[in-house]
Amino acid sequence: MEILPISVDSYNLGFIGAGKMAESIAKGIVQSGLLPASRISTAVHSNPSRGIAFESFGVRVLPKNDNVVEESDVIIFSVKPQVVKNVVLKLRPQLSRKKLLVSVAAGVKLQDLQEWAGHNRFIRVMPNTPAAVGEAASVMSLGEGALKEDGQLIAKLFGSVGKIWEADEKLFDAITGLSGSGPAYIFLAIEALADGGVAAGLPRELAMGLASQTVLGAASMVTKTGKHPGQLKDDVTSPGGTTIAGIHELEKGGLRGMFMNAVVAAAKRGRELGPK
Repeated sequence: MEILPISVDSYNLGFIGAGKMAESIAKGIVQSGLLPASRISTAVHSNPSRGIAFESFGVRVLPKNDNVVEESDVIIFSVKPQVVKNVVLKLRPQLSRKKLLVSVAAGVKLQDLQEWAGHNRFIRVMPNTPAAVGEAASVMSLGEGALKEDGQLIAKLFGSVGKIWEADEKLFDAITGLSGSGPAYIFLAIEALADGGVAAGLPRELAMGLASQTVLGAASMVTKTGKHPGQLKDDVTSPGGTTIAGIHELEKGGLRGMFMNAVVAAAKRGRELGPK
């Protein structure tokens, strides 16, 4: 049977799983204007508040996953890695090759996903939660049966909520450790910077605003100037000044090593979460 590209002008998008990641992606897509909320659906089984969250920005909440699959041309599996096998196997009879399947589950390989689904029109994506504000860092890898047009569709879909790269699937555990888990590391850093500001005498609201904007501005300088972060750091570090005094304390505390260890530990955990 010939597999045809999915019509980019009329396809329906379904989410299997209605957690925070699915919400972030769906909300970002709607806010970007790429798809109207009326063409996006999900199903909620145990936590009614998740349905309310999706309905708040117009996504249709259907009774069962079967209904989502039936109505959708592109299906994103956004469930915990430990349960993705059972979820895909249960829906397998409905997962024809006319449908493009996507997984955002950490640690679950395309080979397994394709085997469970019964076909290889599958794309694996590792996004992150800043998709909700249009600033995701996502990476995708195409399955054996995914068309070039499928890759373009998914690149446009996830590109509407941030930036997306294509990479070999063997890199995905490391990607999970860096960009998948990375927002939490930066949230912690922002909170710590704000706490430092409060300790130095700033009001909490001002400290939080300055900390978050400082991180946003610093990240923008890296992406927009193309300069190495080390060079940008040196540019604002005067001999015997305030900045080098602060950096000295960070170096004494082992900040670089802690960030590196966090990425490696999360990557290792991603491998552990995959099917055994």
